[in-house]
Amino acid sequence: MQVKELIEQLQDMNPESDVHFAYNYGDHWRTEVAPKLSRVDNGAVVYSEYHRMDKMLEDDGDTEIDDEGNEVLDETLRRVVVLS
Repeated sequence: MQVKELIEQLQDMNPESDVHFAYNYGDHWRTEVAPKLSRVDNGAVVYSEYHRMDKMLEDDGDTEIDDEGNEVLDETLRRVVVLS
C-alpha cells in the first residue's frame, strides 16, 4: 500500500476514532491482538529471507556514505512510512 492509498481509505473513517494495528500474537491460540498506534515515522527496510518479509534497519546503519558525503543505498534498501 502506498501513502496515497492509505490517505484515500482514511478519508471515509471517523476522524475521532482511535487507530490500532492488528497482528497475530504468535501464541498457542493464534490470538489476533490490536494495540493502539502510537507514532508514524519514516524508516528503512530490507527484505529478510530468514523472516520472509521486510525487516527494519536500525539507525540506517546499513547505509554507506560516498566521498562527497552522499548516502549510497543498497539496492534492496527501501524508504518507507512506518506505523507503530
